Amino acid sequence: MEVTIVNVIQAMLAPGIMISACGLLILGMNNKYSMVVNRIRALDEEMRKMEAKARLQPLDNDELIRCDSINLQTDKFRYRVKLVRNAVVFYSTAVAFFIVTSMIIGLQFAVEMKELQAASVLVFLTGMTCVLVGVLFAAREVWKGYQIIKIEIAKTYTHVRDQVPTS
Repeated sequence: MEVTIVNVIQAMLAPGIMISACGLLILGMNNKYSMVVNRIRALDEEMRKMEAKARLQPLDNDELIRCDSINLQTDKFRYRVKLVRNAVVFYSTAVAFFIVTSMIIGLQFAVEMKELQAASVLVFLTGMTCVLVGVLFAAREVWKGYQIIKIEIAKTYTHVRDQVPTS
């Protein structure tokens, strides 16, 4: 079979498509990273205000409950931000493997070495494995986000329920 430039470009398209796909995944995770970091900062700011107030006067029961909730959420958000970071690192690593795959395919055309064919498949599969690991980190992060919302709802619901007088 005669190898043409069209065949080489077609072979290089699969890694190129994966680079674009990973770029979208990275963009989404970077947005999530920003949101999680901003939420941590907001909770830290709220906690600093509570601590400043506590230096002047004792906190009431509602404020103590809120401080507990902030501490619990902040710990979980810190874990979430690590999961997001790991997902971005694996997606970025996958992009690097897909770029190397494209380069190997191009090099294979230039030097006509059959050994490079196996190398390109191996590097591509390594990139796909990195995407899979990144997706697993992203899925774990979504689950942790759900758990944080459940904490906030449970604390708010319990607090509001306890405030409603029974007749």
